[in-house]
Amino acid sequence: MLVNAANLDALRAGFKTTFQNGLGQASSMYTSVATLVPASTKEQKFGWLGKIPNVREWIGPRAVQNLTQHDYTIREKPWELTIGVDRDDIETDNLGIYTPLFTEMGMSTGAKKDDLVYGLLKNGFAEECYDGQFYFDTDHPVLDEDGNVTTVANTDGGAGAPWFLIDASRALKPIILQQRKDFEFVARDRLDDSNVFSNKEFHYGADARMNVGFGFWQFAWGSKQTLNAANYATARAALMGMKGDYGRPLGIKPGLLVVPPSLESAARKILNSEYAAGGETNEWKGTAELLVVPWLA
Repeated sequence: MLVNAANLDALRAGFKTTFQNGLGQASSMYTSVATLVPASTKEQKFGWLGKIPNVREWIGPRAVQNLTQHDYTIREKPWELTIGVDRDDIETDNLGIYTPLFTEMGMSTGAKKDDLVYGLLKNGFAEECYDGQFYFDTDHPVLDEDGNVTTVANTDGGAGAPWFLIDASRALKPIILQQRKDFEFVARDRLDDSNVFSNKEFHYGADARMNVGFGFWQFAWGSKQTLNAANYATARAALMGMKGDYGRPLGIKPGLLVVPPSLESAARKILNSEYAAGGETNEWKGTAELLVVPWLA
């Protein structure tokens, strides 16, 4: 192939199409547990996470609910993936080897959101959320009916593979995916670009700016206990009994069970089997959807 501007334009278009095809094949499992929040700055404060608004009887003047402020900020991170194409491969039409690379490039960038979201969910036992506690913890501070501080758990501990029961029906899901710029295909393939002139290498890449943080801890239960009927029942009861400040029921509906591949069999027995281990009717059949996530492995 003659290396000139016209042929390089055509080559770039072909690589971009292959990249887009790979992007279309990428997983988008993150949407099950994360809310996408657009951003226009490098960081955003989420102080309003301190309180879930509560409807009250209208007696006298309106009571403006000034949300508890927390210094919880999600700061964006830059991400990139770049592939170098040797000039010799272009001149000798040895380009077939790059088709799967650009497809994988698209799939890899597309799956980065899954990687970020489920990586944070998995680390929720050791990373803090807006109230200064680990996201999955035994002592989140909440005000009881009398306005006194009490503590509430959204985990029962354990030391095994983590699994999660989630209410994914709320406007704000357990994980926040803050995105200022999605992955975009870019190229440095001009004949006078330094990488071409000095190294005989054409560069094609994609870059984005995004990061993840925690939403309301009340919407998720994380456990490292054995995934069985008894512990599943504990998680359901705890979430459905979850209350906000002043004893207000939150109406949590735990409808999504998220597990790593190693717990798929145990999860299917709980959610799909007609009968429990003792031969009795399985009372938990169909009580949640199952999501098996490779990024939790």
